[in-house]
Amino acid sequence: MRTQVVIIGSGPSGLILGELLHKAGIDAVILDRVNRDYILGRIRAGVLETGTVGLMDEIGCGARMHRKGLIHEGVELSFSGRRCRIDLAGLTSSTVMVYGQTELTRDLMDHRESHGATTIYNAADVTPHDFDGDRPYVTYEKDGTTHRIDCDFIAGCDGYHGPSRAAVEGRGLETHEMVYPFGWLGVLADVPPAHEELIYANHPRGFALCSQRSLTRSRYYVQVPLDDRVEAWSDDAFWDELRRRVPADIAEAVVTGPSIEKSIAPLRSFVAEPLTFGRLFLVGDAGHIVPPTGAKGLNLAASDVHYLFEGLRDFYLDTSRAGIDAYSARALSRIWKAERFSWWMTKLMHRFPEDGDFGQKIQEAELDYLAGSIAAQTALAENYVGLPY
Repeated sequence: MRTQVVIIGSGPSGLILGELLHKAGIDAVILDRVNRDYILGRIRAGVLETGTVGLMDEIGCGARMHRKGLIHEGVELSFSGRRCRIDLAGLTSSTVMVYGQTELTRDLMDHRESHGATTIYNAADVTPHDFDGDRPYVTYEKDGTTHRIDCDFIAGCDGYHGPSRAAVEGRGLETHEMVYPFGWLGVLADVPPAHEELIYANHPRGFALCSQRSLTRSRYYVQVPLDDRVEAWSDDAFWDELRRRVPADIAEAVVTGPSIEKSIAPLRSFVAEPLTFGRLFLVGDAGHIVPPTGAKGLNLAASDVHYLFEGLRDFYLDTSRAGIDAYSARALSRIWKAERFSWWMTKLMHRFPEDGDFGQKIQEAELDYLAGSIAAQTALAENYVGLPY
């Protein structure tokens, strides 16, 4: 088989890239090691930046998102018995949309299937080859047979543990990482949200987040030690702890119910440099990971796709390499700004006992300054709705 672009990974970044290429008349095949049902069974983020919403509209895949998604014009911070609402719309003229990643992925899969584009699921042992030269190819195993796809370019949209990043180890790849000393215990439940907007809570007992996926499905988190275990937390214990950490009126509004999903996610920051290795490009989690505090993971992958698509489009339509040659530098410039914001939000809203009394006082001063400064709130709002591409 031959195609112009092989995309490894059928998460949102791979699917958005595939649809942008299809719209531009560029042929692409998507490979994934698992099947569609497995991918749609994963619980992921649900806050979309303006740019991500725009990409969905650009490929003609935004109709259900606009029907079911929830526009949020602000976000609240809770600390020291105070509430501070960040007026996203008023400060930036932009908003965010709450729409679950699973639903966004479903929309993209359905759209891709509607025009008969090729996605190969259950592709084992996917391996990129010869991407340092002019004739790269990808091999994979399926139904006991080895298959080969020749191509011009390979887009590694396959996550941190995927074969794309593994293929460039030892080829000049540099990595930068910070591991945070806690995780998020998250619960998904079919209960109405406690508040119409997201609430980030800084509390002496630790961080908490009141989030949502729809008007009938909520997602809540509490900060826990890294060595904590999900099995140690009953649903009742989680709801009790959440209510201790959020403002009293929000605690009273929390509707409890059985958890659909419960897990502990470690927090870390990670960046790989560069993102381009010959004709192979790292995209999304293959090249970077952010803590979820700033809602940047999916959105940062979408901006990578935007830059890579522009480069590939110019290569095929204008025979220019300028865009693909600039992909890594353009993407990394925005990645590091998002990493900075996610790190800052994490430091701002979580308790770090190892920082001591001085560190705690600095955090309290920062929150107090934020609550009283329109300039500081504007900076937060600009980053939260998403920096321009």
